[in-house]
Amino acid sequence: MRWNAKNGSVPMEGTEMPYVSFGHGARSLVLLPGLSDGLETVEGKALLLAKPYTLFFERWTVYLFSRKNELPAGTTIRDMAEDQAKAMRALGIGRADVMGVSQGGMIAQELAIGHPELVEKLVLAVTAPRANESACECVTRWIGLAEKGGHRALMIDTAECSYSEAYLKKLRMLYPILGLVGKPASYARFFVNARAILAFDAQERLGRIACPTLILAGEEDRIVGAAASRTLHEGIPGSELFVYPGLGHAAYEEAKDFNRRVLAFLEG
Repeated sequence: MRWNAKNGSVPMEGTEMPYVSFGHGARSLVLLPGLSDGLETVEGKALLLAKPYTLFFERWTVYLFSRKNELPAGTTIRDMAEDQAKAMRALGIGRADVMGVSQGGMIAQELAIGHPELVEKLVLAVTAPRANESACECVTRWIGLAEKGGHRALMIDTAECSYSEAYLKKLRMLYPILGLVGKPASYARFFVNARAILAFDAQERLGRIACPTLILAGEEDRIVGAAASRTLHEGIPGSELFVYPGLGHAAYEEAKDFNRRVLAFLEG
């Protein structure tokens, strides 16, 4: 199988938007990651990140984007969607299937609302149409931990909020070393990304999403809550919803059939 893994960046307003791409299909699949992108971008990681998406390589060229390297204070989710639209056009991606995970799903909503001409099909995973109470509680706590420089505590708290109990039983053995590597030199991008989540609200505009949409969620999601996915489903006309029982916010990592389910939707 040809991976065609590539690293790249799009120049943008005095900074750059990193991306990686892999696959060789005629269709484009754009992937938008969650808040972890505020801590570490995809820059230079094409080979490292490609393997989970090999299912798509024959029919799609997959693009995984970070947010801009330099994010001005006050950047909103809608601003990030505008940046994404610019990046897609700069790379000649005229229309794509788009999947957003967590905060990336918020950006994907704004992209589909503001630039419907760029989105063929939409997948929204473990995300919400607004910053609900549970999301605000988690994100505010993470901002506080980062402000104190508590990277290990931030990583542990994020894991505890994201994974199922079965997965955590194995992961907790690594807690003594979790956070010893990967601490960013600055939390500036993380703070901008996190505060953008706190200000996000697209709930009253969901009806403007006209493309076929699949919503994937975890019934035990302790970050955005499973109810958020049902609100998305009710608000987006004709959308499909699947909720993984027993899984939480990291359902996209834990569910073995996650990418196969996405593939079936995109091919359908």
